[in-house]
Amino acid sequence: MTRVAAIDCGTNSVRLLIADVAHDTLTDVDRRMEIVRLGQGVDETGRLAPEALERTFAAMRGYAGLIERHGASAVRVVATSATRDAANRQDFVDGVRGVFGVEPEVVTGAEEAQLSFTGATHDLVRLSPETGLPCPEGTRPPYLVVDIGGGSTEFVVGSTHVEAALSVDIGCVRLTERHLRGAASPPPAEVVEALVADVDDALDRVSGEVPVERALTLVGLAGSVTTVAGMALDLSEYDPRKIHHSRIPATRVHQISARLLEMTHDERAAVPVMHPGRVDVIVAGALILDRVMERYGFEEVVVSEHDILDGIAWSIAKP
Repeated sequence: MTRVAAIDCGTNSVRLLIADVAHDTLTDVDRRMEIVRLGQGVDETGRLAPEALERTFAAMRGYAGLIERHGASAVRVVATSATRDAANRQDFVDGVRGVFGVEPEVVTGAEEAQLSFTGATHDLVRLSPETGLPCPEGTRPPYLVVDIGGGSTEFVVGSTHVEAALSVDIGCVRLTERHLRGAASPPPAEVVEALVADVDDALDRVSGEVPVERALTLVGLAGSVTTVAGMALDLSEYDPRKIHHSRIPATRVHQISARLLEMTHDERAAVPVMHPGRVDVIVAGALILDRVMERYGFEEVVVSEHDILDGIAWSIAKP
């Protein structure tokens, strides 16, 4: 058994997974998330804001204490869209090295897609017909894994491995800053139309480079998707056990996306499953998921609580 620590530093949040890996099983020891909004203003300025960096380093210092307490033998820190795009990303690299004593990896979109696919589908692949074991109902490969992050969204097609992948700049934070920052709540029709057009332009590119039509199962990842799932399940509080591998119909996703568009900030904040750090970006995140399902004709999405963070953990244990 190997105890590993995986850190995923995204545009909106920084997350930690300390896990024990034995053979083909990953067991959580500690899983944490802090909304730090590292990507604050990156789409506009091209730089990581000093205050955003300090919020991120503060969360990481807490994680470093947990890693030491739990005795993880290997640590991997991965940074994604916001850091890829930042002219001053060396400030981030230096700060992370100072906290954890390891060099953070600013991964490419393709690398991010591979890690997300591994984390999201490991259980599904292990249980798929290709291995001779029973597959969970409604999860036949090939899969289209869609990871809706803060700065980008990854689209990955594969069965037991990645066959094609693309990362596009339509994350929930990025689109919120482009279209919804300063807009009324609910936003006016012309703002929504511009937001939808931005998403659809990105999906045009995805259609040209990723064979989404081959996929039989849509697997959705990350906070926007899990929040929509929690709302669809009418949960009184966020419960990852009920959300993981839930199957949410496209009609329900569309209803929730439309409802979020009509809600005020305070009304969204009052939703029981809503993390405070997602209140202002969930409109864009839900809309991305809705447009993906409508554009590609998926009748439901299988929601996964396992994602790039789990993929990072697997990558440490199985180099």
